Amino acid sequence: LTPYEKKKYVWKMLYIYMLGYDVDFGHMEAVSLISAPKYPEKQVGYIVTSCLLNENHDFLRLAINTVRNDIIGRNETFQCLALTLVGNIGGREFAESLAPDVQKLLISSSCRPLVRKKAALCLLRLFRKNPDVVNVDGWSDRMSQLLDERDLGVLTSSMSLLVALVSNNHEAYWSCLPKCVRILERLARNQDIPQEYTYYGIPSPWLQVKTMRALQYFPTVEDPNTRKSLFEVLQRILMGTDVVKNVNKNNASHAVLFEALALVMHLDAEKEMMSQCVALLGKFIAVREPNIRYLGLENMTRMLLVTDLQDIIKRHQAQIITSLKDPDISIRRRALDLLYGMCDVSNAKDIVEELLQYLSTADFAMREELSLKAAILAEKFAPDLSWYIDVILQLIDKAGDFVSDDIWFRVVQFVTNNEDLQPYAALKAREYIDKPAIHETMVKVSAYILGEYSHLLARRPGCSPKEIFNIIHEKLPAVSPSTTPLLLSTYAKILMHTQPPDPELLKQIWAVFNKYGSCIDAETQQRAVEYHALSMKGSALMDVLAEMPKFPERQSSLIKKAEAAEADTAEQSAIKLRAQQQNSTALVLTDQRPANGAPPPENKLGLVKMPVVSNEQPVAAAAAAAAHTNGALTVVDPQPTTSLPSPDLLGDLLGPLAIDGSSVSTAPHSEPAATSGVEVGENGDALAVALVEQTNTIQPLVNVAEKFRTLCLKDSGVLYEDTHIQ
Repeated sequence: LTPYEKKKYVWKMLYIYMLGYDVDFGHMEAVSLISAPKYPEKQVGYIVTSCLLNENHDFLRLAINTVRNDIIGRNETFQCLALTLVGNIGGREFAESLAPDVQKLLISSSCRPLVRKKAALCLLRLFRKNPDVVNVDGWSDRMSQLLDERDLGVLTSSMSLLVALVSNNHEAYWSCLPKCVRILERLARNQDIPQEYTYYGIPSPWLQVKTMRALQYFPTVEDPNTRKSLFEVLQRILMGTDVVKNVNKNNASHAVLFEALALVMHLDAEKEMMSQCVALLGKFIAVREPNIRYLGLENMTRMLLVTDLQDIIKRHQAQIITSLKDPDISIRRRALDLLYGMCDVSNAKDIVEELLQYLSTADFAMREELSLKAAILAEKFAPDLSWYIDVILQLIDKAGDFVSDDIWFRVVQFVTNNEDLQPYAALKAREYIDKPAIHETMVKVSAYILGEYSHLLARRPGCSPKEIFNIIHEKLPAVSPSTTPLLLSTYAKILMHTQPPDPELLKQIWAVFNKYGSCIDAETQQRAVEYHALSMKGSALMDVLAEMPKFPERQSSLIKKAEAAEADTAEQSAIKLRAQQQNSTALVLTDQRPANGAPPPENKLGLVKMPVVSNEQPVAAAAAAAAHTNGALTVVDPQPTTSLPSPDLLGDLLGPLAIDGSSVSTAPHSEPAATSGVEVGENGDALAVALVEQTNTIQPLVNVAEKFRTLCLKDSGVLYEDTHIQ
């Protein structure tokens, strides 16, 4: 093909590519045109190569020498074509081969500004691909000289390069800081700014934004004169920005303004200027333009990180709450983040009540996040725990589908650990479960609380054990199979609290147990059968089904869940603020998950403790550890003095009735494995009531060693069984 025919062929390839088709042919022809001596063919070669090939394409290696010859040549047009290609698709090989030549072009005083600004952007691309191509020691002075450039095109491109350099290592470029401030002064006073770089009356907003971005990578401005000049410029920007009708001018001026606000926060300006920034943001969150409202809310959330500004931000609480009802969901999310971040003891009631009110009309996409944050705020800043119970029950009532199990588990922990709260919680649970239509989560939490503490309401009208049972039993047909075992546990607890039992109530509960004793679900069937057998023991039921002990102190799993979630910048600001604020009066519980990953609360029985082997021990060692001593099954502990970890009581409480919740220290061979009474953990906390006999001989009904060998080949089965435990 002649050069002319090849050019036409390559142009057609580009047209096919522009139509959206993959062009996997003709690449060699496009690359070969780069070495053409005439401009028309060379231009086509560079354009098509830039569009069709990527930095890892093998054909690009063939063009490196040609590109280098064009860069170091004297033809400025060819230099621009070559720099544009490298700036778009240059990779590490280009960086290693061409970086020195590109640097010479950038600092050359004989090159026109058109070539130098392309060289700056080309060097930026190469630096990103391989930071080693820019020698820090040699470039700090050169970079400082580039900032003295009068041409704004070269200056803007050089500032982009500076932002990348200081983000990687700001220590080497301290000499550039005062020159950046002088550039801002020049732009702010509109001195010597060509008309072509003025955008709707704003002097080069792109250069202003990049300069302030570069300044944010320096820890501080130490020189007092430079600092004073910089704050004068920032003050001028803050005072001179207002909302106008022209959208383009608004976008440019507010881009500069919000970058100035970020710089003010970074420099830790005086409180007066910070207050001025908050006042300005307060004005912006009330305008009609949604983009400005969004940026105002986002930057006000960032302002929460600055100390002593919370009280000033609270003045705009009403307007922020109004933003929760904005048609734009992104603005509603920013308003929610801001309310979450600015909440403290003084305004927690108002904010949480607003969130609960908004919950009924909120988008489904926001309800889960809204529920979690309302629960965290209610827990962290509750003036009293009864208010906390009210809030969480309202939350479950209004948005049950979006309330995670962690939220109602937390209610269980608070009620269990605060005796004064138990009658009030039981009364509120009685009120909610009496409603004709409630969410299943409300059934769970109400049934749990009433099972444990309904006896505290026995003297109130409508709260007798029989009436409580009837109210809860009405919900049984509508609940899912996973909730049924929890209700069976509640019935057993109600029966335990009515000693001597009411014959009619006993008959009704036994009928339920008998019905579910043949249920297809193994968990439900096991509970029904075991509860029925236990209920026939009379007063012994009091010991077996005693109230659960208090939970150990631990950090809230809700707060950990919020902190662990991936969040945007505004959310991260709010989380950091939460860590800085005062400690709340709420209970703190260590978040310790059970070793076996047991699911949450469905069991209300006092737990039966059984010696088991830690999950960390090999299976063979577990089998070897099982031995019979005086007819009792014991576990041989190779390190009896080792302190064993405290089990996760909530995981045990809410998990299935399986006996794999904890590891216990074991008895020597010479002592019986079973004793009477309550077993106490090494921490001194009562762990659970052990179901034991006065006899020293508990005979297993199965051959444990044989069962172990069987289970090595199966996924389920019985390992140990006696008259009390399976």
